[in-house]
Amino acid sequence: MQKKATVYIMSIIGLLPLVMVLGNSMLLPILPLIEDELNITHIEVGLLLSIFSLIAAIVIPIVGFLSDRFGRKKLVLLSLFFVMVGNFVTIIGGLGVKEPYTWIFIGRIIQGIGAGGTAPLAMALIGDLFEGEQRSKSLGIIEVFNGIGKVVSPFLGALAALFSWYSAFCFYFFVSLIAFVGIYFSIKSINQEKVNEPLFHYLKMLMNVIRREARTLFPLSLIGAVGLFLLFGMLVFLSFEIERIYAINGLFKGFVFMVPLGLLTYVSYWTGKNIASNLLYMKKLLLLGITLLTGSLLGLIFFHQFHQLIFSLTIAASGVGFILPCANTLITSTVGGKERGFIVSIYGMVRFLGVAFGPIFFSLWMQEVVSMFVKASLLMIITGIWVIIAFKLTRVIKIMKVQLTIRKKIELLFYKK
Repeated sequence: MQKKATVYIMSIIGLLPLVMVLGNSMLLPILPLIEDELNITHIEVGLLLSIFSLIAAIVIPIVGFLSDRFGRKKLVLLSLFFVMVGNFVTIIGGLGVKEPYTWIFIGRIIQGIGAGGTAPLAMALIGDLFEGEQRSKSLGIIEVFNGIGKVVSPFLGALAALFSWYSAFCFYFFVSLIAFVGIYFSIKSINQEKVNEPLFHYLKMLMNVIRREARTLFPLSLIGAVGLFLLFGMLVFLSFEIERIYAINGLFKGFVFMVPLGLLTYVSYWTGKNIASNLLYMKKLLLLGITLLTGSLLGLIFFHQFHQLIFSLTIAASGVGFILPCANTLITSTVGGKERGFIVSIYGMVRFLGVAFGPIFFSLWMQEVVSMFVKASLLMIITGIWVIIAFKLTRVIKIMKVQLTIRKKIELLFYKK
């Protein structure tokens, strides 16, 4: 595939994780406005976020199964169509109809159904379209779009709210429409092994894959979910902490969030660009990411000042930036084309549940800050140990020590000369 064509296709596929991220993150700064306009409670406005995430998480593996049978492109287009319909319903809810909350709630359910087939199928599409080094680079680019979406979504939501509170859904509709048109015209053919076996045989084949690859699939899915669970949980804590304790809000608050999320985006891109198909290098960066994330959490048990919090959160974000592209590449490379859509979708579902539940748990834990970071550290340590054992990363540590010793001996030899 020519370079220009690759850049264009990746720009279009990159809109898919952006659609997933915009679905919730864009609404965060305007939740109080929605609450006032609709005259609803905190719980009801919170449900508008939760229902989107939970429906998407449920739909992800179903869409993965269907994409293996009927083709990735068809399911992506259908998913984007659902997102656009959901946005249309929510916009109607903002135009003065009776019971607007009911309209918006139904619209959010439809959006969630569509969003479940965006980001996970983007990874499966890349697995079908690219191989080797280009695949790992492309998966890194997907994480970049994901990160950019996380950074800019709150600003876009606040900007849209200058016109009306439901303008965010209008913007969301147009982003989905652009992605739909781009996918329809830019991806002509996909070298995908479709599954034509009966459902029973297909499920049996998947169970064989899961049993065969369980040692790697389970810990990789968990480390991706836990990394995002901890990152987004800490972002929620940061949002409350800097406004409640340090009285930082408005535009500057948005710039504060850009520091860790910006580094997450850069590290994800760098990792995806450099890991290629080098399994040993992937394991080294995976180990580095686990170390950085665990170390930042342990540090937060003892240090809670504003600059320490920002520094630790930035280190944690960089750790997640190393972990996710490595996990993505290992997952997509572990299974064949026939099972890739479903397996990647299961992985996407687990990751998305991490994003959904992180803010909930940290909201419950943040009354006791030290206890919160102790719990978070223990969760990361247990998950990290599982990954280290599953991938025999202790061997990687030994190899790194040997390489360091050899390097020191060579430097000493040249120094003597």
